[in-house]
Amino acid sequence: MFLAGDIGGTTTTLAVYDPATGPRAPHAQADFRSADYPELPTMMHAFCSGRDLPIERAIFAVAGPVIEGRVEMTNLHWVLAEDDLQEALHLDGVEIMNVLEALACAVPYLEAEEVETLHPGEPAPTGPIGVIAPGTGLGQAFLVWDGERHQPYPSEGGHADFAPRNEWERRLLHYLEGCFDHVSYEHVCSGMGLPNIYDYLKVSDFADDPDWLAAQLAEARDPTPVIVNAALNTTRACPLCTATLNVFVSILGAEADNLALKIFAMGGIYLGGGMPPKMLPALRQKQFLQAFQNKGRLSGFMDRIPVRVILHPAAAFLGMACRGLGL
Repeated sequence: MFLAGDIGGTTTTLAVYDPATGPRAPHAQADFRSADYPELPTMMHAFCSGRDLPIERAIFAVAGPVIEGRVEMTNLHWVLAEDDLQEALHLDGVEIMNVLEALACAVPYLEAEEVETLHPGEPAPTGPIGVIAPGTGLGQAFLVWDGERHQPYPSEGGHADFAPRNEWERRLLHYLEGCFDHVSYEHVCSGMGLPNIYDYLKVSDFADDPDWLAAQLAEARDPTPVIVNAALNTTRACPLCTATLNVFVSILGAEADNLALKIFAMGGIYLGGGMPPKMLPALRQKQFLQAFQNKGRLSGFMDRIPVRVILHPAAAFLGMACRGLGL
């Protein structure tokens, strides 16, 4: 059997896959509060206790750069190294990968109903593929054809400098420079970034937040879903939230086309992560594709690139399972 693990600062999910049943139906799965365990092997012992799980290999996905099989967790006091884990867990092999690389592994195996096409384009079957995933942060990865299949590679492109495209975005950047030492795309195009846009619109007197929204935000641990839900609410308008989401979607389109240009993504661009499936109505509007295709002399080229949203709720696990099972 093969184990896949998504290790997060708050929650870690472990799942075991049996080659007989394939990558879409885990044999066993459980969630753990990461901070309750001093190290990953202790958590693994708790997961396997009382279960008959002859695990031979494992892949662990983490947020952040993995260098030579080693990663220091940002929001968790763990240091993970492939050789150490292989020895401690008594496994034949251990791989640590960036979670966006795991997500990219899933792209070639996604079925038609597991994606939504925002723009069909003219895909090249062996062309490079880009993956951009606004979730808690802004993950990016890409896949390149090696003569037999698309091979995934991680990227930290979400931390590249935010590049404003107009006077309004320049003022947004100036506002954020007063809040952060470095303003990246992640600061405006992620779950942590969307409230930054909201805050700027509010302090710039674009609109006031209504009392009902202020009450919801005061009670929320995470303001992002509150803002998104209010923006998509067709029965109770909130101009401030609608404008926030429109700006977010436009910036996402612009950064997605930056990624497409840099890797010549004739195989397509895939939007993953937790946010895109929840904001499909906004992504279907003109702001996203206008921003994606607005590249001057290369606008015609951008029109040829397909754009799809990943709907699979656990695509990173699908990717790790496909890789771990040798598919």
